[in-house]
Amino acid sequence: MSWHWRLEDPSGSTLDPAAVGVEVPAHDNQGDAESWLGENWRELLDRGVATVTLFDGDQKAYGPMGLAAT
Repeated sequence: MSWHWRLEDPSGSTLDPAAVGVEVPAHDNQGDAESWLGENWRELLDRGVATVTLFDGDQKAYGPMGLAAT
């Protein structure tokens, strides 16, 4: 399976990564996917991504998780 993030706008609708100018790579494991998010969440937030959901293949691992600081 490959781990990947789904990007979502403030209403919870899925965003096409290309439409917001980012590339969301697939990862071999959860830790690598989470590290990628840790390195890129600010840029995603600046580009209009409000929440993200992590998937392992087609199975939702967790989310949605907000990117904005509370």
